[in-house]
Amino acid sequence: MTSVTKVKLHEDWVVVVLGFIIIALAISGVLLPVPALGWKNADELGNKVLSAHNLWLIVLQFLFVGAIGAIGVFLSGKRFGDYFRGFPIVYILTILALILAGSSQAKALNLEGVIFSLVLGLAISNAFDLPQWLRDSLSTELFVKIGLVLLGTSVIFADILKAGSLGLIQSLVVVTSVWYFAYWVCKKLKVDDEIAMMISSAVSICGVSAAIATAGAIKGDSKKLSYVISMVLITAIPMMIFMPVIAGYFNFPQEVTGAWLGGSIDTTGAVVASGTLVGEAALKISTIVKFSQNVLLGIAAFAISIYWTYTKHPAANDAEKKPTLKVIWERFPKFVIGFIAASLLFSFLLSPATGAAVKDSLKNLQGLWFALAFTSIGLETKFADLFNKESRKPLYAFLAAQTFNIFVTLAIAFLLFR
Repeated sequence: MTSVTKVKLHEDWVVVVLGFIIIALAISGVLLPVPALGWKNADELGNKVLSAHNLWLIVLQFLFVGAIGAIGVFLSGKRFGDYFRGFPIVYILTILALILAGSSQAKALNLEGVIFSLVLGLAISNAFDLPQWLRDSLSTELFVKIGLVLLGTSVIFADILKAGSLGLIQSLVVVTSVWYFAYWVCKKLKVDDEIAMMISSAVSICGVSAAIATAGAIKGDSKKLSYVISMVLITAIPMMIFMPVIAGYFNFPQEVTGAWLGGSIDTTGAVVASGTLVGEAALKISTIVKFSQNVLLGIAAFAISIYWTYTKHPAANDAEKKPTLKVIWERFPKFVIGFIAASLLFSFLLSPATGAAVKDSLKNLQGLWFALAFTSIGLETKFADLFNKESRKPLYAFLAAQTFNIFVTLAIAFLLFR
C-alpha cells in the first residue's frame, strides 16, 4: 500500500503519459488487432463476431486496455482492489454495447457506440442496486481523457489544406457565430455555465467529440455531458434524413447541400450518411467541411480551457479573483496539451505511411476508451439525473441553437459554394 501511495501524479498528467504509451507502442509496431463487431444477421453474429478468433481478439484488447488502466491507477495513487474487480464488468458491458451498435439496424440509424454504452449502463444502474465498491471502481475521467489524447492523432492539420479556402472560411464563420449564439441563448434561459459550454461546443464544432473535449477542459459534470451527448445523437438522426430531402425539394446545388450538411450536422457519421443520400459531389464537400471543423477542435479546447481556468474558478479571497499565470497553469487541464501534442506529432513529424499504418488501431482504441467512459457514466447515473425539470431549459437552448445553426450554415453555404 505504501509503494502505491508514493507514486501519485495529477490525473491530467497521467492520461498524457498513458496516451503516449499507447501511441509509442503503436508506432513501434505493437498494433492491437481490431475485433469485428459489425453484423447483419444472426449467422454473421455467430460466425464472425462471436467466433473463437474474434473472441480472442476481444480478450487481447481487454488485457491491453486493462493493463493501461492499471498503470493509470498506479500513477494516480488509487486502490487496485476495486479497479481489478470493477474493470472486467465495465469492459464486458461495453463490448455488449458495441456489438449492439454494430448491428446493421443500428448502423442504418447511424447510432454511435457511445449511446449504446450509456443506455446499457443506465438500464443496469436503474434496474439494480449496484454495490458501492463497483461505483468506487469506475474511472470515468481517466477513460474519457485517454480517449481525448488519442483523438488528437486523428486531428490532422493537413485537412485544412484539403478543405481549401472556402471550406475553412465556412468553418471559421459557422463555429464562431453558432458558438456565441448558442452560449447567448443558454445564458438567456439561465442554463448553468458547464452545460452551456458543452452545448455551445457540441452544436458549433463537431458534436460528441466537442462536447467530450469541452467537458474535459472545464472538468464538467459527467451527467451533464451525458445529457448533451444524448441530445446531439438524437437530433442528428432526423437532420440526417430530412435535410437531404429538403435540399432535393428546393433543388439546391450538390456543392451547397454538401457544405450545408457538413457544417450543421453534428456527427461525422451522420454527415457521411446524409451526403451519400444526395450524391458524390455533396458527399465530398460535406466530408471536407466537417474535417475542417474537426481540426478546429484542438484550438477551441485550448481557448475554452484558458477562459474557464481564468474566469470560472471560485476565488477564496479578493487577491485570487484574477489568478496569476502560475495559478492558471496549475488549474489548466493538462490533457489538452496531450491532445495538441498528439495532433502535432501526426500532422508534422510522422510520415504519412506510419500514420496510415497505425490509424485503424488507434481509432479503435480511442472509440473503446470513450465507450468505456460512457458505460461508467451510465452505471453511476439515475434516469432522474438525466431527465428532470431542470433538463428542459438546456433542451430548449440546444434546439434553438441547432435551428440557428441550420439557417446560418445554409446562408453561408450559398454565399461560398453556389
